[in-house]
Amino acid sequence: MNSIVSAVLTVGIIGLVFGCLLAYASVIFRVDVDERIGKIEEILPGANCGGCGYAGCSAYAKAVVEDGAPINCCSVGKETAADAIGEIMGKKAEKQEPKTARVMCGGTCEKAKNKYEYFGVEDCAAAARLAGGPKACTEGCLGFGTCTKVCNFGAISIVDGIAAVDEEKCTACGMCEKACPKHIIEIIPKNKKVSVICRNRNKGQEVNKYCSAGCIACKICEKNCPFEAITVEDNLAVIDYNKCKSCGICAAKCPKGVIKKI
Repeated sequence: MNSIVSAVLTVGIIGLVFGCLLAYASVIFRVDVDERIGKIEEILPGANCGGCGYAGCSAYAKAVVEDGAPINCCSVGKETAADAIGEIMGKKAEKQEPKTARVMCGGTCEKAKNKYEYFGVEDCAAAARLAGGPKACTEGCLGFGTCTKVCNFGAISIVDGIAAVDEEKCTACGMCEKACPKHIIEIIPKNKKVSVICRNRNKGQEVNKYCSAGCIACKICEKNCPFEAITVEDNLAVIDYNKCKSCGICAAKCPKGVIKKI
């Protein structure tokens, strides 16, 4: 009996000693966390989309408090989140121009030709590894929906063989832009309604062989733009959104219908 009591006391004393050591260590090595980080995390939508440029909402909240990151980077929470974060940080949120993702390809099933029939995994990145994918246009949307899988807001879908963005749902988080192996999805100012829906830089004669919706670098748009906002560079019309007034003249003049006013 004495041996049992002795063992229990020994274990109890050892536990008490270790408990005291752990309590002491927790005080000595304690890392104080600014309570503002937690408050900002509660404001953020929790989408962890990375559109702010950080790994997730927690990383962004920490960057705002500790590194002075801009308070208006959340493309999902938009002005509501920016204003709320501003109140916590004692700053005034600068208004940020709304943006949206836009697919720069008009090569639908009827307009674009394929160079072979694909039977592999239904994924653009996987298809692109096989000679660039089945589409004859090397810059065309493959239409297997890799972008739709990464969108947390249901803003992008596959319509007639190419990706299409619902700009009312889009938060411009940039996940689809990063996922696209062809790099044909761009984040642009939402109020800029005119876009060149093509990314092919081959000569017009070659483009016409496999896509009826491709830019042929005719320069009609360039000659008719009153603001000098559109130029043809390396066989492709390019819009300078700092100059563009979204007048739509270039879209009306484009003989191929490549330039569209959304």
